[in-house]
Amino acid sequence: MRLRLQPRDTTFFDLFTDAGTNISACVEVLREFVTAPPERRPELAARMHEIEHAGDETTHTILNQLNRAFITPFDREDIYRLAGRLDDVIDFIDAAVDLAALYQVGDLPDGVHSQVDLLCQCAALTAEAMPKLAKPNGLDPYWVAVNELENQADQVYRQLLKWLFSGEVDTLTLLKLKEVVDQLESAADAFEHVADAVHTIAVKES
Repeated sequence: MRLRLQPRDTTFFDLFTDAGTNISACVEVLREFVTAPPERRPELAARMHEIEHAGDETTHTILNQLNRAFITPFDREDIYRLAGRLDDVIDFIDAAVDLAALYQVGDLPDGVHSQVDLLCQCAALTAEAMPKLAKPNGLDPYWVAVNELENQADQVYRQLLKWLFSGEVDTLTLLKLKEVVDQLESAADAFEHVADAVHTIAVKES
């Protein structure tokens, strides 16, 4: 365990908790978006942009605090990495929603709903984990669970690709849907990267 000569600045824990809250809000809009009628999708996409902006503000605040702080709760590079990876999650989900609204995709296939369900589970675990960063050694079940969910997301993604390229889908719909499912798959990967960053912090703090 690293020796600390001064009290740690606990502001970072509150900010990471805020980031987790933003992610929870993000996936709730995503869940609503994929079941909403087409006429509501632009409104939901606009709401998602607001959440993405709030996420950016939280990330900027974390980085500004990092530049000002003399003592940090864990290594500076790990704070920077975790902040960026949390921000990536919202960016990918925002992109998926934006593309689906822009392309005016119709009903989304069951595989997309499965992707969204897995992302919602990852978001709940992540939001629950962020306030516990002060004692990251107790977060083993969190990153194990997220890694398992990401593996499931990979399987869903592959099945979606199989269906998209099966010949059952016209070319234009294929192109539109593939961009959306690619962004959702990237969001699942981003959740795993968040969990990996937390794991790294826990190893260093042990």
